[in-house]
Amino acid sequence: MIAVALRGTAATFIGIGLGRFAFVPLFPAMVAAGWVDGEGAALLGALALAGYLAGAIGGQALGRRLGVPAALDAGAALVVLSFAIGAWNGGLAWLAAGRLLAGLGGGFLMALAGPAVQAGVSRERRGAAAGLVIAGVALGIVMGALAMPWLLLGGPALAWGGLGAVSLAGWLWARRAWPRVVLPPAAPGIGWSAALSGYVLSGAGVVAPMVYLSDLGVRGHGLGLGTGAMLWAVFGAGALGGTLLGGGAVDRWGGARAMRAWLVIQSAGLALLLAPWPALLWPGALLAGFAGVGATAVTLAMLRQAHGAASAALWARGTAGYAAAQAAMAFAMAALFAAAGGRHGTVFGLGFALSVAGLWVVSRRRRNAVNFL
Repeated sequence: MIAVALRGTAATFIGIGLGRFAFVPLFPAMVAAGWVDGEGAALLGALALAGYLAGAIGGQALGRRLGVPAALDAGAALVVLSFAIGAWNGGLAWLAAGRLLAGLGGGFLMALAGPAVQAGVSRERRGAAAGLVIAGVALGIVMGALAMPWLLLGGPALAWGGLGAVSLAGWLWARRAWPRVVLPPAAPGIGWSAALSGYVLSGAGVVAPMVYLSDLGVRGHGLGLGTGAMLWAVFGAGALGGTLLGGGAVDRWGGARAMRAWLVIQSAGLALLLAPWPALLWPGALLAGFAGVGATAVTLAMLRQAHGAASAALWARGTAGYAAAQAAMAFAMAALFAAAGGRHGTVFGLGFALSVAGLWVVSRRRRNAVNFL
């Protein structure tokens, strides 16, 4: 189980942990270096989510057409290429193309890695395997955040190039033993569920810290770039705990109870990030990371537990819905952020409201497990 799951861990590490989320501590650094302004950096974050939506929608179709290993290779190659593009300041349009490719590759990897690993492990190990796969996201966040202060000594170009080298090494290691499975279509009659609605709202709510957390610390509270990167590392440490515990929580408590618990924690984290005191950024980042990323492991394990082989197509729909919500919210928050003159409370307040809405959706179905799942 471990060998198979670790390849899935590598896929999410490359595609999401580094390909998507390493941009968060780079956001204020690129602004400080004059590569983009604050609104331009927010737009780059939104474009990565738009690419992720396309990858999430098309990932499993690509896997069926090319085979899972070749499709995973395609996703990883796009992420590595995106880092190469980011290593040169060719202007906003050039950087935007790189962020779109990073999102597209990350979407392919996320849509394929979880179901492929789940299909290759025994039933009793699927909760733990789900946690290991999604833990790659958290590991990428932590590694990117810890490396960023050192990489930024050479400016944004060195930071992008260094992350690209790590992604390339991870891809070359993982591709030797990508999972080789056939992804089945969805079973007739299974299309959506309240659990997926809660997951989508969780994803929309956590856009605020996923894009603006380091900038909140650096420009919102006057902290240094290194402190902003460490704040993102705390988010990643929380994410690591939330993903590793999430699959096991589904095995022990059931999917509905686990999802409610993770959304309570996410709402609490966003509330702390709204507070005006810098000291509360640290527990807020920890809780937001724990639940905001950990909810993905909860959802993956929950769907496989409830629907078996049909969960692969359900996971693709859920991932696409999650990506659509995050892309729409990223563009909405970028516009809101610009209209509010760069005041972070507007975007974090919206994130808190969406997190509470997700909690309400999953809580109102607590007595009907069939409709919930």
